[in-house]
Amino acid sequence: MAKTSYREQIYEDYRGRIQRGEIDQSTRLVDKNIADQLGVSRMPVREALMQLAHEGYLEGTSRGFALPNLSDRQVLEVFELRRLLEPYAAGMAAQTITDQSISRLRDAVTDTMRALEADDVSLLFKAIELFRNTWLGSVPNTELKNTIHRYHAQVRTVRVATMQDPEIRNVLVKGQFDLYEAFTRRDSMLAMNQMQVFVQHGKESYLRCMSQVPDSTDCG
Repeated sequence: MAKTSYREQIYEDYRGRIQRGEIDQSTRLVDKNIADQLGVSRMPVREALMQLAHEGYLEGTSRGFALPNLSDRQVLEVFELRRLLEPYAAGMAAQTITDQSISRLRDAVTDTMRALEADDVSLLFKAIELFRNTWLGSVPNTELKNTIHRYHAQVRTVRVATMQDPEIRNVLVKGQFDLYEAFTRRDSMLAMNQMQVFVQHGKESYLRCMSQVPDSTDCG
């Protein structure tokens, strides 16, 4: 198999892991270790990790690659991107979403409610990731979808920082349910409006975290 094929497979594999929340902030991706695990040379692994870093999924460190460690300014700039892109993407998804994807959204909402009742932050996090990845998978514009996916790690970082607050969790769950209703109705305008509100609430949650933590880098 050609080196390029290895690179593409490794790139797709690790991009998917990041998007599904399977790689956390403490994980270090070292090309030699991955190459040894896969039984390939280091070059295609490094090229794949470099591509992920170029696209914003990872950043280089002295010990391999890791999820981005963001400043407050960078996080707030990502919220601006989300405000501009995600409502439109949600409106497109509402027009094309399949019954199968609606079913997955329903499962995610059910898991979200179960997690909230059990005060299970880990399950809540997984359910919210499933919900986001499902509706994004329904966006027909591939470039728009890929652009939104590229700042997935940043979105995930904010959620990790803010989800310990019960009030923030309640707001997030309500926003998810409202989005689910919009997607179920295939109502493009409603989905756009609900996503606008959802992103704004996320930003307000992050700003609240910043105001409560003396060193606000702990929020991101």
